[in-house]
Amino acid sequence: MRAIHEMIRPPSSWFAFTHIHGLTWDDVREAPGFGEIWPLIADELAGVEFLAAHNAPFDRGVLHACCAAHQLPPPVQPFVCTVQLARAQWNIRPTKLSDVCRRLGIALRHHQADSDAEACARIVIAAANQGWRPSLAPLKPTSFSCPVACRFPLPPARRCGRSPPLPDRRLAGKGEPARQRAPWPCPGLPAAAFCGFSCRHWARF
Repeated sequence: MRAIHEMIRPPSSWFAFTHIHGLTWDDVREAPGFGEIWPLIADELAGVEFLAAHNAPFDRGVLHACCAAHQLPPPVQPFVCTVQLARAQWNIRPTKLSDVCRRLGIALRHHQADSDAEACARIVIAAANQGWRPSLAPLKPTSFSCPVACRFPLPPARRCGRSPPLPDRRLAGKGEPARQRAPWPCPGLPAAAFCGFSCRHWARF
C-alpha cells in the first residue's frame, strides 16, 4: 500500500470541530492550498479503477466542489462507499467507520485523515479477499448547500446566500468557544478533507 499525506490550507483561518480532529489554523497556515495539491494527487490516482471512501457520496461531493472552485477537473473514477460495502458484505450495523474497523480488526485512529483513508482501503481489501468485486454503479448524487453565511472570501456566484444559523453550543465547554455550525464546506469552499476540511489522505493499493 502506498500513501500520500498532505495538509491543505483552507481559504480562511476560521476553524470548527478542532475538538474532534485536533487541527488548528497553526497546523495548516503554511500548507499549500487545494489548487496546488490536487494536481499532484490526481497524477498519483491516474489509472486506478475506483476511489473508496466511508459515506462516499459526501466525500465525492466535497471533492468535486473543491475541484470546481479551483477550475480543476474532478476525478473521473467511480467511488465505492465502504458504508454500503460493509452492510452488504458483512451486515455491519451501525456502520460508522469505527464500528466497521472494530468488527474487522482494522487499526484506526479515528478522525485522523491518514488512518481513516487507510482503514477504507483495508475494508475494500478485506471484502476483495472474500470474493467481492466492485460493480461500480454510479453513486446517488449528493447536493450541498452552505449552512453558514458564506463569510469566506469567495466569488459571489459561489455563495449560497443563506443566513447564518445559531452558534453551535455543543462546542462550548470542550476547549472551544461556541461557533457557527459548519458540518461541511460551502460548494465554493476550496478545502477538502476527511479530517477537519483541511487535510486529505489517499491510500493506493
